[in-house]
Amino acid sequence: MIIVERPELLVVGHVVRTTNAAEADPARAQLPGLWARAGAPGAFAHVPGRSDENLYAVLTDYESDHNGAYTQIVGVAVHTATRLPEGMVAVRVPGLPCMHLEVRGPLPQTLVEAWQYLWKHTESGASPARAFTTDLEVHHPGGADLYVAVLPSYTEYTEAPYSEAPAS
Repeated sequence: MIIVERPELLVVGHVVRTTNAAEADPARAQLPGLWARAGAPGAFAHVPGRSDENLYAVLTDYESDHNGAYTQIVGVAVHTATRLPEGMVAVRVPGLPCMHLEVRGPLPQTLVEAWQYLWKHTESGASPARAFTTDLEVHHPGGADLYVAVLPSYTEYTEAPYSEAPAS
């Protein structure tokens, strides 16, 4: 895992509000339906101004941490969102420092494992700390890349930032 500066991005897609506890219960899980809708042939063919062929999952509006509610939007990156197709939303993904994890192997299992790793990282208090603002999954032919927002880190000075003139 490395820290990178994620560039700003605009995503148009379908949205649900859920929790990880709900997603663990097949009777309450909403993400499989969201992904089935997003993965249907031609699901985003009518979205104007696409910037690439990847699918994006934006996780945002966190209630607290990975135990609270959050919003997930699954869609496509666009240059502008002047005309939203019916039933879709637009979300601006801010550019900021993120932990970057490359997820390779059979999806969705490897993606679930990557998120479980991140939850353990958070619960352990390891650095860098998650910001729980806006996270991003980029799905492409090679797998997926996770960009998880982190809190800024500040280093303490080991020396005084200025030196005083000796007293005479």
